[in-house]
Amino acid sequence: MKKTPLYDRHVSLGGKIVDFSGWGLPVYYTSILVEHQWTRSSCSFFDVSHLGEIEVSGPEAFNFLQKRLTCDIAKGQKGSGIVYGILCDEKGNALDDVLVYVGEKDDYHVIVNAANIERDFSEFKKYVTAGVSIANHSDDMACIAIQGPKSETVLERLFGLKLKDMRYYSFRADTINGNRVWLSRSGYTGEDGFEIFTLNQNIGAIWDKLTKEGKLLGALPAGLGARNTLRLEAGNPLYGHELDEETTPVEAGLRFAVSFTKGDFIGRVKLLEQKEKGIQKHLVGFKMTDRSIPRDGYAVLKAGKKVGHVTSGSFAPTVGSGIGMAFVASGCETAGTKLGIEIHGRVAEAEVVSRPFVALRHRKG
Repeated sequence: MKKTPLYDRHVSLGGKIVDFSGWGLPVYYTSILVEHQWTRSSCSFFDVSHLGEIEVSGPEAFNFLQKRLTCDIAKGQKGSGIVYGILCDEKGNALDDVLVYVGEKDDYHVIVNAANIERDFSEFKKYVTAGVSIANHSDDMACIAIQGPKSETVLERLFGLKLKDMRYYSFRADTINGNRVWLSRSGYTGEDGFEIFTLNQNIGAIWDKLTKEGKLLGALPAGLGARNTLRLEAGNPLYGHELDEETTPVEAGLRFAVSFTKGDFIGRVKLLEQKEKGIQKHLVGFKMTDRSIPRDGYAVLKAGKKVGHVTSGSFAPTVGSGIGMAFVASGCETAGTKLGIEIHGRVAEAEVVSRPFVALRHRKG
């Protein structure tokens, strides 16, 4: 397994290390339930250094990304905007979902999922044109996500940052401990929060201060287990579950990340056809009506007939019951539809519900 620059610190804190997309990362330190609830009520920090960072720059970088991604990069303010988009193949199927940090002058940093770094980099290079430079900085960069209602206060007091005027889905260059960082108001949990990107050699000091002094302010480390249940309650997709090479962003309910007005882009023909003619599979949220807990891959039934499968499922601590997301056939996607989830040979009752499963509390605007 690959190790992030914080690996030894996870071990010393008693983190339960698991293999996540080839990376050794903590699934929890105390328990998933405790860390989940702590994030919702106070502040948790996560090592997400396994994420990839690909820089796209040059006078044609904007046009290149407009052609290669589904989103409209022009919606991101220069020097501070973040835009969510999908990297598709020619058939419109999702190769990854990404975040684009829009720089001041023809420079863009694309944050990609850990399992897809090499493929995404190859996909970008495959379509590169004159006037575009592409560099993979993934091995040099690290990131900590600080999430929860107290995250702003914790970061301001620990590092002297001024964060109150920072918009959601924005970023800026800043300094912590005298070192340059990217600081963004973003996250994956449905809570207010921030992400700090910096060079590998600088991340340890930030983590140590969060660990030692942050505890007094209500900040504790959390693992990937809580990160997953938090993102599920927030209704956020996870690549390899709600998105994959056999699924389009339209099918995954991510139409907001697809701009049909910006001009041509790779995958547009298929996605436009789906928009106009409709789709045969739909991503839905569902809630169990008993104490059963759904898991990834379980069959979804309606009137005894299989109509889909669970993409993500778990007990949701904030909701207080089992919840999940699933792909289902047309006719099964309306809120209130009764479904069955096949669990170890029996069928447990569930109901289609709107997402997110909890109220989102990140900063508006």
